[in-house]
Amino acid sequence: MSDVTRVLSAIEQGDAHAAEQLLPLVYDELRKLAAVRMAGEAGGHTLQATALVHEAYARLVEHERPGPAAPRWDSRGHFFAAAAEAMRRILVERARRKKSLKGGGDRRRVELVDFPAELDPPREDLLALDDALARLAELDPRKAELVKLRFFAGLTIPQAAEVLGVSPSTADNDWAYARCWLRLEMSGGTDDS
Repeated sequence: MSDVTRVLSAIEQGDAHAAEQLLPLVYDELRKLAAVRMAGEAGGHTLQATALVHEAYARLVEHERPGPAAPRWDSRGHFFAAAAEAMRRILVERARRKKSLKGGGDRRRVELVDFPAELDPPREDLLALDDALARLAELDPRKAELVKLRFFAGLTIPQAAEVLGVSPSTADNDWAYARCWLRLEMSGGTDDS
Protein backbone atom coordinates (compact mmCIF):
# COMPACT_ATOMS: atom_id res chain seq x y z
CA MET A 1 0.00 0.00 0.00
CA SER A 2 1.46 3.37 -0.99
CA ASP A 3 1.88 6.18 1.55
CA VAL A 4 -0.87 8.17 -0.18
CA THR A 5 -3.31 5.27 -0.01
CA ARG A 6 -2.44 4.66 3.66
CA VAL A 7 -3.00 8.33 4.55
CA LEU A 8 -6.26 8.46 2.55
CA SER A 9 -7.48 5.43 4.50
CA ALA A 10 -6.57 7.16 7.78
CA ILE A 11 -8.50 10.27 6.72
CA GLU A 12 -11.51 8.10 5.93
CA GLN A 13 -11.26 6.60 9.44
CA GLY A 14 -11.43 10.11 10.93
CA ASP A 15 -7.74 10.63 11.83
CA ALA A 16 -7.46 14.42 12.17
CA HIS A 17 -3.66 14.39 11.74
CA ALA A 18 -3.75 12.36 8.52
CA ALA A 19 -4.84 15.37 6.45
CA GLU A 20 -1.65 17.16 7.55
CA GLN A 21 0.40 14.19 6.28
CA LEU A 22 -1.40 14.05 2.92
CA LEU A 23 -0.53 17.47 1.52
CA PRO A 24 3.26 16.95 1.45
CA LEU A 25 2.74 13.60 -0.29
CA VAL A 26 0.48 14.91 -3.08
CA TYR A 27 1.42 18.58 -3.33
CA ASP A 28 3.95 18.26 -6.17
CA GLU A 29 1.57 16.22 -8.32
CA LEU A 30 -1.37 18.53 -7.59
CA ARG A 31 0.82 21.53 -8.42
CA LYS A 32 1.74 19.96 -11.79
CA LEU A 33 -1.94 19.27 -12.53
CA ALA A 34 -2.86 22.85 -11.66
CA ALA A 35 0.02 24.29 -13.70
CA VAL A 36 -1.07 22.31 -16.77
CA ARG A 37 -4.64 23.48 -16.30
CA MET A 38 -3.68 27.11 -15.71
CA ALA A 39 -1.45 27.14 -18.82
CA GLY A 40 -4.62 26.66 -20.87
CA GLU A 41 -6.38 29.64 -19.34
CA ALA A 42 -6.80 32.92 -21.19
CA GLY A 43 -4.30 35.70 -20.56
CA GLY A 44 -4.89 38.04 -17.64
CA HIS A 45 -6.12 35.24 -15.42
CA THR A 46 -5.56 36.20 -11.78
CA LEU A 47 -5.77 32.74 -10.19
CA GLN A 48 -2.34 31.15 -9.74
CA ALA A 49 -1.69 27.39 -9.84
CA THR A 50 -0.66 27.41 -6.18
CA ALA A 51 -3.94 29.03 -5.14
CA LEU A 52 -5.86 26.52 -7.28
CA VAL A 53 -4.07 23.62 -5.54
CA HIS A 54 -4.80 25.02 -2.09
CA GLU A 55 -8.45 25.71 -2.81
CA ALA A 56 -8.95 22.26 -4.38
CA TYR A 57 -7.14 20.59 -1.47
CA ALA A 58 -9.27 22.47 1.06
CA ARG A 59 -12.41 21.24 -0.70
CA LEU A 60 -11.14 17.67 -0.74
CA VAL A 61 -10.01 17.50 2.87
CA GLU A 62 -12.35 19.64 4.96
CA HIS A 63 -11.38 19.23 8.59
CA GLU A 64 -14.86 20.18 9.78
CA ARG A 65 -16.47 17.05 8.30
CA PRO A 66 -16.24 14.20 10.82
CA GLY A 67 -17.27 10.58 10.39
CA PRO A 68 -19.62 9.47 7.62
CA ALA A 69 -19.50 12.82 5.79
CA ALA A 70 -15.72 12.46 5.40
CA PRO A 71 -14.50 11.90 1.86
CA ARG A 72 -13.98 8.31 0.69
CA TRP A 73 -11.25 7.53 -1.79
CA ASP A 74 -10.71 3.99 -3.01
CA SER A 75 -7.21 4.66 -4.29
CA ARG A 76 -4.60 7.21 -5.16
CA GLY A 77 -6.11 7.47 -8.67
CA HIS A 78 -9.55 8.12 -7.19
CA PHE A 79 -8.10 10.95 -5.06
CA PHE A 80 -6.47 12.59 -8.10
CA ALA A 81 -9.69 12.21 -10.10
CA ALA A 82 -11.50 13.99 -7.25
CA ALA A 83 -8.78 16.67 -7.28
CA ALA A 84 -9.25 17.18 -11.03
CA GLU A 85 -13.00 17.53 -10.51
CA ALA A 86 -12.45 20.04 -7.69
CA MET A 87 -10.13 22.10 -9.90
CA ARG A 88 -12.66 22.02 -12.73
CA ARG A 89 -15.43 23.23 -10.43
CA ILE A 90 -13.27 26.04 -9.04
CA LEU A 91 -12.35 27.27 -12.51
CA VAL A 92 -15.96 27.05 -13.73
CA GLU A 93 -17.20 28.96 -10.66
CA ARG A 94 -14.60 31.69 -11.26
CA ALA A 95 -15.53 31.88 -14.94
CA ARG A 96 -19.23 32.24 -14.05
CA ARG A 97 -18.45 34.97 -11.51
CA LYS A 98 -16.33 36.86 -14.02
CA LYS A 99 -19.00 36.54 -16.71
CA SER A 100 -21.73 37.92 -14.43
CA LEU A 101 -22.48 41.64 -14.65
CA LYS A 102 -21.63 42.05 -10.98
CA GLY A 103 -18.23 40.49 -11.66
CA GLY A 104 -17.60 42.82 -14.60
CA GLY A 105 -18.77 40.38 -17.28
CA ASP A 106 -19.71 43.23 -19.60
CA ARG A 107 -16.19 44.68 -19.45
CA ARG A 108 -13.10 43.66 -21.36
CA ARG A 109 -9.58 43.90 -20.07
CA VAL A 110 -7.32 46.11 -22.19
CA GLU A 111 -3.58 46.49 -21.68
CA LEU A 112 -2.73 50.18 -21.96
CA VAL A 113 0.89 49.56 -22.93
CA ASP A 114 0.09 47.58 -26.05
CA PHE A 115 -3.33 48.59 -27.31
CA PRO A 116 -4.24 46.06 -30.02
CA ALA A 117 -6.42 46.92 -33.01
CA GLU A 118 -8.64 43.96 -32.13
CA LEU A 119 -8.70 42.10 -28.84
CA ASP A 120 -7.99 38.38 -29.06
CA PRO A 121 -10.84 36.14 -27.93
CA PRO A 122 -10.09 33.65 -25.13
CA ARG A 123 -8.42 30.44 -26.29
CA GLU A 124 -11.27 28.42 -24.86
CA ASP A 125 -14.69 29.06 -23.47
CA LEU A 126 -14.67 27.24 -20.14
CA LEU A 127 -18.39 27.73 -19.54
CA ALA A 128 -19.32 26.30 -22.95
CA LEU A 129 -17.00 23.36 -22.29
CA ASP A 130 -18.58 22.79 -18.87
CA ASP A 131 -22.09 22.82 -20.37
CA ALA A 132 -21.07 20.45 -23.17
CA LEU A 133 -19.29 18.20 -20.67
CA ALA A 134 -22.46 18.01 -18.55
CA ARG A 135 -24.43 16.91 -21.64
CA LEU A 136 -21.76 14.31 -22.47
CA ALA A 137 -21.94 13.01 -18.88
CA GLU A 138 -25.66 12.38 -19.34
CA LEU A 139 -24.98 10.36 -22.50
CA ASP A 140 -21.76 8.63 -21.50
CA PRO A 141 -20.38 9.21 -17.98
CA ARG A 142 -17.14 7.31 -18.64
CA LYS A 143 -16.21 9.49 -21.63
CA ALA A 144 -17.03 12.63 -19.64
CA GLU A 145 -14.87 11.44 -16.75
CA LEU A 146 -12.04 10.72 -19.21
CA VAL A 147 -12.25 14.30 -20.52
CA LYS A 148 -12.05 15.65 -16.97
CA LEU A 149 -9.00 13.50 -16.22
CA ARG A 150 -7.25 14.46 -19.47
CA PHE A 151 -8.23 18.14 -19.71
CA PHE A 152 -8.43 19.23 -16.07
CA ALA A 153 -5.98 16.83 -14.41
CA GLY A 154 -3.54 16.58 -17.31
CA LEU A 155 -3.36 12.79 -17.12
CA THR A 156 -2.04 10.81 -20.06
CA ILE A 157 -4.20 8.18 -21.80
CA PRO A 158 -2.53 5.30 -19.89
CA GLN A 159 -2.89 7.13 -16.55
CA ALA A 160 -6.55 7.98 -17.18
CA ALA A 161 -7.22 4.41 -18.34
CA GLU A 162 -5.81 3.11 -15.06
CA VAL A 163 -7.99 5.49 -13.01
CA LEU A 164 -11.08 4.50 -15.01
CA GLY A 165 -10.25 0.79 -14.97
CA VAL A 166 -10.26 0.39 -18.75
CA SER A 167 -7.60 -0.56 -21.27
CA PRO A 168 -5.46 2.19 -22.82
CA SER A 169 -6.92 1.39 -26.25
CA THR A 170 -10.47 1.82 -24.90
CA ALA A 171 -9.45 5.12 -23.29
CA ASP A 172 -7.82 6.23 -26.55
CA ASN A 173 -11.01 5.44 -28.50
CA ASP A 174 -13.16 7.18 -25.88
CA TRP A 175 -10.84 10.24 -26.02
CA ALA A 176 -11.09 10.49 -29.81
CA TYR A 177 -14.89 10.19 -29.66
CA ALA A 178 -15.28 12.67 -26.78
CA ARG A 179 -13.07 15.29 -28.45
CA CYS A 180 -15.09 15.12 -31.68
CA TRP A 181 -18.40 15.09 -29.83
CA LEU A 182 -17.42 18.11 -27.71
CA ARG A 183 -16.12 20.03 -30.73
CA LEU A 184 -19.41 19.48 -32.56
CA GLU A 185 -21.46 20.27 -29.46
CA MET A 186 -19.57 23.49 -28.73
CA SER A 187 -19.73 24.64 -32.36
CA GLY A 188 -23.50 24.26 -32.48
CA GLY A 189 -23.56 20.89 -34.23
CA THR A 190 -21.52 21.76 -37.30
CA ASP A 191 -17.89 20.98 -37.89
CA ASP A 192 -16.34 23.76 -39.95
CA SER A 193 -12.87 22.23 -40.11
